[in-house]
Amino acid sequence: MRVTLLALIALCLSVLSTTAQDTTVQDLMQSHRAVIEKGSRTTIEPAISALAESGLPAVQRVLQKWQAKDMWQRNADGLFFYGAEAEDRQVRLFDFADDAEIGLFPKSELTQLKPNSGVRALIGAALVQFQLADPNPERRRAALLAIQRDPDASQLAPLRASIADEPDTDIRAQKERLAQLLTIGYDKDEAQRIAAIEAVSGSLSLDVRATLNPLLQTRPMVAPANETPSANVARFLQPGTADLSAGDAYAMLVEAGLATARATEADRIAALAANIENGAVAGIPVAQLNTTENRDRAYAALVAADKAPPFVTEADVGNALTAHQFFEVYSDPSAAVTTAAAKALAATDRTVGFNQALDLALDALSLASIFFLAAIGLAITFGVMGVINMAHGEFIMMGAYTGYVVQQIIPDYTVSILVALPAAFAITFAAGVAMERLVIRWLYNRPLETLLATFGISIALQQIAKNIFGTQARPLTSPAWLDGAWVLNDVVSISYIRIAIFVLALIFLGVFLFIMKRTRLGLETRAVTQNPRMAASMGINPDRVNMLTFGLGSGIAGIAGVAIGLFAKVTSELGSDYIVQSFMTVVVGGVGNIWGTLAGAAMIGFLQKGIEWANPSNTLAAQTYMIIFIIIFIQFRPRGIIALKGRAAGD
Repeated sequence: MRVTLLALIALCLSVLSTTAQDTTVQDLMQSHRAVIEKGSRTTIEPAISALAESGLPAVQRVLQKWQAKDMWQRNADGLFFYGAEAEDRQVRLFDFADDAEIGLFPKSELTQLKPNSGVRALIGAALVQFQLADPNPERRRAALLAIQRDPDASQLAPLRASIADEPDTDIRAQKERLAQLLTIGYDKDEAQRIAAIEAVSGSLSLDVRATLNPLLQTRPMVAPANETPSANVARFLQPGTADLSAGDAYAMLVEAGLATARATEADRIAALAANIENGAVAGIPVAQLNTTENRDRAYAALVAADKAPPFVTEADVGNALTAHQFFEVYSDPSAAVTTAAAKALAATDRTVGFNQALDLALDALSLASIFFLAAIGLAITFGVMGVINMAHGEFIMMGAYTGYVVQQIIPDYTVSILVALPAAFAITFAAGVAMERLVIRWLYNRPLETLLATFGISIALQQIAKNIFGTQARPLTSPAWLDGAWVLNDVVSISYIRIAIFVLALIFLGVFLFIMKRTRLGLETRAVTQNPRMAASMGINPDRVNMLTFGLGSGIAGIAGVAIGLFAKVTSELGSDYIVQSFMTVVVGGVGNIWGTLAGAAMIGFLQKGIEWANPSNTLAAQTYMIIFIIIFIQFRPRGIIALKGRAAGD
């Protein structure tokens, strides 16, 4: 019986408490009724703070409706409700406490509260504590994003309070990170700020730099020379140096009210002209004011009569500058905080520099893999056969167009790329064999005629491509799994297409080495390369080897065209963009040597990226510098990085 009575009493108290809370929300709003009705940003903050700190369950709804301009006041009794507009200029009102419908009221009996942007910003800041604990994780993420965009000191306490009860691991990490940044910027405890700064020292995140940089912002100040500055001084400035000119220093004194503004010559002339009386200024005839001495006397008389501002001489300026000290002060008053921030940013700069070098190296490696793909086929034809094939770039172009045609037939981009690679090899292999049989075989040991003939074939192939596909660039779309980039941090990233091309280059390297070291064709090719006459005497057909070798080099160029077409525009001029780099790669690396081609591609790729980094505004100049460097390099090492003995080396 006693237990039942206690339960009944508890239930009654609960009901009474709930009722009290429901009415308290309205009572709290009524206690701040005047400022809520006024809706001024300068006076509304106490009302919003009182609501946010009350802990009442209906407060979040009040703030949300108020911010959304859905709060209405009944003119008859001044009570606040939220409402939705209905037909016939009526509004359906609801109670904040329990969402109970109050009824339909004409607009003429109500006043809609429309907070301006400043008031809405204050309401939004107050809503943060509710949004950070919202059951919906998307709303919590949105709240964190809102804090990141517009951080404020008032958000730190509710953000910290929400971390302990955060169930989502990712959101919890975001909250901890954001609380750390807000601690740096707004915490009143100096020790906590310094600890937070040291925790992010060396971080690459842009939000960390955005938080630390304002702490180190400075502004110039001036004070008497015999006073010790009370502000957090960043450095002292010496007037008359590059840091602070004497004119700017004196202007600071004038602005601070510590010196008299200097009258310019134009000001003096204007003052003299304004005080002409009876053909004279201060008793000096106007006709005599043609000398500096007389003008100075006249102006001094005007100053003595308080008719003109005093004239400041150079000596006066020097004395004023000597009597004052000039310095820059940090915007943050704590010297310990700014010292820690400076050390953290210095560590960050070192980390950024290292990662920028790593990012540049990845870009260079990616470019080197592209050059290697473009040049490997040329290394075979030029290195083994000694044929200067100016149409090599057009085989790359043919491979890219083959990929485009296959994608028109097979809409699945992954399948189409897998089909396009062997198709491009087959088509360009056949074209290479045909070219060798019809043209090249008749021009062996005649390099000038070979160059001219292949150059003519190059122009013809470009024109054929224009006639078939037009002059506009054609898309060669990469599969969806190659979209995006591999992001290591805020500085280092590389696209998945570049990674795929790098892997493809490694595969080609392995396949080529297998062919040359483990197959009969490779054995015969190496024999013909070293000594074609001896190879022929051993039963090897040099013509057949040359034909297959030329076809193999052309086929590899076709596959390279498919890979290059995934990130470059596919046009009839695609091959001409890579023919020069291909020849440079082969010549610099060492004619007829696959490892030399690899070394040449790496050298040219890193060299080009390095020159572009040093001269980013002029890519044409970067190309020129690279060619000049290669010409100089060849003068000292004409056989390339890795020289090969035999016919290809000129032996």
